[in-house]
Amino acid sequence: MVKIAPSVLSADFSNLTEQVGLAEKGGADYIHLDIMDGHFVPNITFGPIVVKSIRKITDLTLDVHLMIENADHYLKAFREAGADILTVHYEACTHLWRTIDTIHELGAKAGVTLNPATAINLLDPVLEKIEMVLVMTVEPGFGGQKFTPEMIEKVTYLSHVKNEKGLDFDIEVDGGIDVETAPQVVQAGANVLVAGSSIFGKKDIGSAIKDLRKAADSVLNPQIMV
Repeated sequence: MVKIAPSVLSADFSNLTEQVGLAEKGGADYIHLDIMDGHFVPNITFGPIVVKSIRKITDLTLDVHLMIENADHYLKAFREAGADILTVHYEACTHLWRTIDTIHELGAKAGVTLNPATAINLLDPVLEKIEMVLVMTVEPGFGGQKFTPEMIEKVTYLSHVKNEKGLDFDIEVDGGIDVETAPQVVQAGANVLVAGSSIFGKKDIGSAIKDLRKAADSVLNPQIMV
């Protein structure tokens, strides 16, 4: 089953409690939280304090994407704030295996991601150790970017390796995901969809989630009419 993870990067922070609530009522599976430090990516968002506040208003899985340098220094803080999944960047982790082990020791699920220009096969050595791979379908750092279709090849590659080796990790995609692009990445093997502006940018958040799920599920069940 495809999981939907609305990204609060595109939410109205002046009304965050209501917006997260509407996403939860609309059938969201996760809440995706983009953490940016202004160094690893050219933008700054928020830290553990905001994650802790969001934890108080929802029981959904908090899917925390750390687009930060020195991620190891902050893993404990984000886990204690309520993160259920901690995803780090390949490019920002000097000792990736150790980072993954630390995430597991903290009791969270471990995800790894990489920038669009980084080769996906560099993750081969850690695929048996992690619960999720996040494929960035845009350059990390800003919401509302246009989907990069070339990244579908990364999803296809991961799906092939996963099936060939009998591994058990989620394939998440983030960037430009909407009712048009969702079927493409699901067809390639993705099962977790991060969507920001195509959910929080709509008047009816709940309907936007349902429309996205319907588009994604149409690949898995051709009888569903989009």
